Amino acid sequence: MKEELRLWAGRLIVVACASLAALPGCMVGPNFKRPVTSMPSGWAGISPESATQPSAATTTPAELTVWWQVFNDPLLSKLVDQSLQANLTLQNAKAALRQAQAQRGVEVGGLLPTVNVPLSYQRAANGGKGLGAGPHNVYSTGVNAALNVDVFGGIRRSIEVDDANILAAMDNIRDVQVLISAEVAADYVSVRSFQQQIIVAQRNLVAQRHTADITRQKLAAGFVSSLDVANADAQVATTESTIPSLQIGERQNIYAISVLLGRPPADLVTELSIDEPLPTVPARIPVGLPSELLRRRPDIRQAEDKLHAATAQIGVATANLFPQFSLTGNLNWNAFDASKWFNPINRSWGFGPSMSWAIFQGGSVLASIEVDKALRDESFLTYQQTVLTALQDVENALIAFTKEQEHLKSLSDAVVANQKATDVSMQLYAQGQTDFLNVLNAQRSLFVSEAALVQSQQAVATDLISLYQALGGGWDQPGSTSKPAGKQAAESTN
Repeated sequence: MKEELRLWAGRLIVVACASLAALPGCMVGPNFKRPVTSMPSGWAGISPESATQPSAATTTPAELTVWWQVFNDPLLSKLVDQSLQANLTLQNAKAALRQAQAQRGVEVGGLLPTVNVPLSYQRAANGGKGLGAGPHNVYSTGVNAALNVDVFGGIRRSIEVDDANILAAMDNIRDVQVLISAEVAADYVSVRSFQQQIIVAQRNLVAQRHTADITRQKLAAGFVSSLDVANADAQVATTESTIPSLQIGERQNIYAISVLLGRPPADLVTELSIDEPLPTVPARIPVGLPSELLRRRPDIRQAEDKLHAATAQIGVATANLFPQFSLTGNLNWNAFDASKWFNPINRSWGFGPSMSWAIFQGGSVLASIEVDKALRDESFLTYQQTVLTALQDVENALIAFTKEQEHLKSLSDAVVANQKATDVSMQLYAQGQTDFLNVLNAQRSLFVSEAALVQSQQAVATDLISLYQALGGGWDQPGSTSKPAGKQAAESTN
């Protein structure tokens, strides 16, 4: 019997030593492979170049890291830079990254030895006869050590899951950077748009009040009826009524920018309430190729990271099908007399391997593996959907940016024509050669077209912002030679 026990003990030691030697390479479960995704060769929203109608967007490689600088607006650039430093949602994403990094440390600890040093004192008695029967002191201490031998890679697969989760947290930071920079820019454009619409309304209001004064003079002279005066006053009141709602929009967007910068809502009112024109938009925008989205869009990268984590999790569950090995050792001293505590006669020790194998668990391990496989498949489908959504985002932004510029051109022509019509109608009305209704219609059309022109200018700028957001701009891609504004890229992993 003793010989058999020694034989089995020797076998377990050999198994443990062999497991340690094979540790780097043996891991159960599937290895992750980056999904192969078929991408279009070009964008549907980029029309072929022609001599008479050049495309508004080209497939030339785009510089996306600090895309907001294309607007040539120093204040806009400053606000975006500040938001990428102080935004609270971004700080929250960085905290999630630190959490993922710390969780990896927890898993790594499972591969390292654990050492405990117990130390105890007891006053004890067993109630019988002989040594230790009466009240006596018991002094105990020692060293206990254990090492999990990750033969089948369950712990290493858990670390792989954590590594993928860390990458996902980093890409979440980048995704937040993309979102925040776009939101700040869009809100800034809205502020400038409202300011320009207020200027348009006030300018038209001055002209309409002047017309109303002329109408009252004509009424006093008996050339027109009181109906013309009433119509003129009504138009003045209608135009005047549009200004408060525009001021509300201006102020609310200023508040939104301030909160995006992690500041109280009213902090930027003084700085941003100064009227400035809308940021200028370049005539042609390079956007690159669809295939570049796979590495550029943080949400696609994050979906891939989560697919990686879900794949590795299958290995974690699969490892539970196999035996768990460990090496343990202990060295203890137990004495009744503190002065003889560390006497060799009071010392005991032990060392050896151990194995635990859950042979029957009612199929729960196999079921958990199937659960993880289904989660892996779900993550793959999510990845595919994320890629398709990214392509759709770019195509939507491209067609909106391209067609809105055509809309802007038509509105510019309409403003010129309406201004001419207003001038001519006023001249004819002053000479008594046209009805006052023509003056009202001309002034109303001018006001509407000028306001629409400003709104279209805002739409073009906003569509460009949406395009840059869809392309994944706003963070520094590893290996890029470009330098991001501020220190947002350097801080994204701090």
